[in-house]
Amino acid sequence: MPEQVMLLPDDEYNKTLLDNVHPAGWVNPQPSGRYNIVVIGAGTAGLVTAAIAAGVGAKVALIEKHLLGGDCLNVGCVPSKGIIRASRAWAQMQNAEEFGIHIPGAVKYDFSEAMARMRRLRARISRTDSAYRYKSLGVDVFIGEGRFSGPDTIEVGGRTLTFKKAAICTGARAAAPTIEGLGEAGYLTNETIFSLTELPHRLGIIGAGPIGSEMAQCFARFGSRVTVLERMGHLLPREDADAVEIVQRRMMSDGVQFIFDSKIVRVASRGNEKAIYYEMHGSMKELVVDQILVGVGRAPNVEGLGLEKVGVEYTGSGVKVNHRLQTTNARIYAAGDICFPFKFTHAADAMAQIVSKTRCFRTRSASPMPARIPC
Repeated sequence: MPEQVMLLPDDEYNKTLLDNVHPAGWVNPQPSGRYNIVVIGAGTAGLVTAAIAAGVGAKVALIEKHLLGGDCLNVGCVPSKGIIRASRAWAQMQNAEEFGIHIPGAVKYDFSEAMARMRRLRARISRTDSAYRYKSLGVDVFIGEGRFSGPDTIEVGGRTLTFKKAAICTGARAAAPTIEGLGEAGYLTNETIFSLTELPHRLGIIGAGPIGSEMAQCFARFGSRVTVLERMGHLLPREDADAVEIVQRRMMSDGVQFIFDSKIVRVASRGNEKAIYYEMHGSMKELVVDQILVGVGRAPNVEGLGLEKVGVEYTGSGVKVNHRLQTTNARIYAAGDICFPFKFTHAADAMAQIVSKTRCFRTRSASPMPARIPC
C-alpha cells in the first residue's frame, strides 16, 4: 500500500485530490517482462512521456512517490491561478463603481472561501492526472520511491522493473536560502502557501522572481500588507526591463511594497511575529511580518535515485543531458525541471514529447490523445 499522505486542510476537496493522485488503497501491479520505458516522476514531464509512449503501443511503467500531477497540479499552475483569479475579483469589486456598479452596504470578503474554491477546482482537475486514468491508458502505475538498482533495473515498493529505456522526470523543489534563523522561525514556499486558510495580515516575500511576484500581487489584492525583499535593483531580474517597469508599477498600485538592493542577514521569531533583519545601503533595518514566503529558486530532485550506480552525472543544477535529452548513460533520458534551467510546464511538456516520440523507442507513428489539460 502507498505511504499515507496528509494534505491540509483535511477537507473533502483535498481528500478527493488524494483519492486521484495518491490513492490510499492503490496496489502496485506485478511487473511482467521488460518495459520499453520506465518513467520516474509523474509531474508534467513524466505524465506526458508515459501517455505518449503508451499511446503508440509501448509497454510503460510510471513511478511516483508523492502526488501524481507534480508541481503544476498540486502546488503550481493550478492552485496559483485559482487564487489569482479570486484576488482579481476582489480587486474588481473594490473598483466596481468605476464600471457603474453600486453595491449597497458593506461587502464581505472571505479568504477561506476563496481558498476552498481553489481546492475544489484542483480536485476536479486532478482526475486528468489520476492513477486510475493512467492505468486506463495502459500504463503500469507504481506509487512508491523508485531507485536504479542495476544497469537496466529499477526498484520500487519491493518490486523490480526491467527497462529498455528509462526517463528521469523527478522535477525540482523550492530552494531554501541560507539565512540565519529562517528555518527556526518558519516560512512558506509554493509547496505550503496554498494550504493557508487564514489571510496573513503582513506577508514578507523573499525573492522577486515569478513565484514571489505573482503571490505578492495576489495577496496584496486579498488585503495583506505585502513587502517584497529582493537583492537586485528590480523585480523579475531575468525579464525585459521595460516590461518589468510596467509590472512593477501595477503591483505598487495594488499596494505591494518593495525593498530592493537588500541583503537579508537573519530572521528571528517574536511570538506570533517574525522579524526580518536586512542590510541596505550600509545600514541595518528591520521588517516585522506575520508570515514569510520564500521564492528564491528551485533545487533539482536528484537524491535517492541511485544515479551514481548507473553512471548518470548531475550537478547542483540537475541531471546533465545532451541535445537529445540523453544523460551520460545513453539508455536513460531526462526531461523537465530535473535537467532544464527554464522550469515551466510548457517546457517540460515539450521535452517529454522529444523523449517519447523520437528517442526512447522505435515504433509506428501515431497521434495519441493529449496527455494533460494545458495550464
